[in-house]
Amino acid sequence: MNARDKTPATPVVISSRADADEAPEHLAPTSAPAPLAPQRAAGVSRHHESARAQVAGGATYIDDIPEVRGTLHAAPICSPVAHGRLRGIDATAALALPGVRGIVDARDIPGDPVLAAFAHDEPVFANDVVQFTGQVVALLLADDTMTARRAARLVKLDIEPLPTVISVHEAHALESYVLPPVHVKRGDAAAALKRAPHTLEGNFEVGGQEHFYLEGQIAYVLPLEQNQWWVYTSTQHPGEVQHWVSHALGIANHAVTVECRRMGGGFGGKETQAGHLAVWAAIAANKLQRPVKLRLDRDDDFMITGKRHPFAYHYRAGFDDTGLLCGLELEMLANCGFSADLSGPVADRAIFHADNAYFLEDVAVASYRCKTNTQSHTAFRGFGGPQGVIVIERILSDIARALGLDPLDVRLRNLYGIETRNVTHYQMKVEDNILEPLMTTLATTSHYRERREQISAWNAKSPVIKKGMALTPVKFGISFTATLFNQAGALVHVYTDGSVQVNHGGTEMGQGLNTKVAAIVADELGVPFEQVMSTAADTS
Repeated sequence: MNARDKTPATPVVISSRADADEAPEHLAPTSAPAPLAPQRAAGVSRHHESARAQVAGGATYIDDIPEVRGTLHAAPICSPVAHGRLRGIDATAALALPGVRGIVDARDIPGDPVLAAFAHDEPVFANDVVQFTGQVVALLLADDTMTARRAARLVKLDIEPLPTVISVHEAHALESYVLPPVHVKRGDAAAALKRAPHTLEGNFEVGGQEHFYLEGQIAYVLPLEQNQWWVYTSTQHPGEVQHWVSHALGIANHAVTVECRRMGGGFGGKETQAGHLAVWAAIAANKLQRPVKLRLDRDDDFMITGKRHPFAYHYRAGFDDTGLLCGLELEMLANCGFSADLSGPVADRAIFHADNAYFLEDVAVASYRCKTNTQSHTAFRGFGGPQGVIVIERILSDIARALGLDPLDVRLRNLYGIETRNVTHYQMKVEDNILEPLMTTLATTSHYRERREQISAWNAKSPVIKKGMALTPVKFGISFTATLFNQAGALVHVYTDGSVQVNHGGTEMGQGLNTKVAAIVADELGVPFEQVMSTAADTS
């Protein structure tokens, strides 16, 4: 069918009563045919909307975008010390290298020298003081990436070392925090601990993780006419990048457009910290009036960007002979790095998940957001939830060992109830709770008890290698704890040929969001999935 042919793909027969009378008897319709229901697009297993392009190498990531003539490449100049007073930058040797076009530092920022983050506590470039090993002091600009990176390593920084704080325990002792401590209490934990038949006390720590997205941090900034800017960035948060760039350049938000077709992974590492690269590249592009691309070398990415927040814990738990928790005092030390970033909501969510699936009647949780001379740690999948869940699971496991009970029995004993014992320590009612029947059914169908006995017998004969098995519940809160963020927008175009284009506020990072949104739009409009296209996330 050509573009001008308006004939529907499915023929429609329109007949009058006379036509039906004249038709042969065996062809005469007895009643009007029922319309065919359109096949639903959502809830159907289908290929990712760009899977074929990705397999064939045709899916565009930021580094695949053809570079505009005159594009310069940036490389970061990073602090080699964790804490010190920055007394000078000597770029003489670097600027003498063929192909090097300039250096950009804090003096070249036309707008606010502090990033437009919530806490407003992180400088765009280190100025006067460096606060962690890897902090970006300046950028080196050159005609190609490798020349820029080689030149950046020739820059000499004059830094007077200052005392460093690396561990959360040291930071806590010094009351060095990026945000004030938070305390959440219910009942009287101290009194409950005194009444408890048994008590346990313990400490443990969990480390951070590197996001290790396959596509590293990258931004490509193009100056447009009349002081407008186009920013290509691998980001989970285009709106924040737009805000940060305009703030650093000292211009209105509407002069900056941010686009992200897809990310090669994010996992939280590109929620705020993709904004740093966009700001750095924009400042360089503004100074040199040339397009600038900044793609971090993987080693630099590791040094510069934050990780999952490491946590340290101290607890005192009271319990009875059955393993039922009677009281709990819990201290959580979050290693936030040198600035707040998203440490507030991450640490808050750790508090909200310190109960996991269990009712805590008398509880006191203290959360300390410790400031250390490390990268500013940031969002990571689970967003503080895993750091909360792991502590209560560790406590219940310790209780089970102390009493000689199966950990599953201790977990079942402490689960949230249906009509009672169903309100969290932060005063939210737990609804639609199916954990007890679900877990007991799983224990039966998986032959948990029999397999635990087999494992215990095997371990008794194995002096070195041990086996283990657990059945663990999870209660996890979805959406933002700052409820004002739980909103979104979309722009839907319906064209005269029946095709549909949708642009939405989410970002595609391999999770198939564009595929899911296209399916929802197809069902709402009653058109086939193939007629709907999701476009790049775009602040315009």
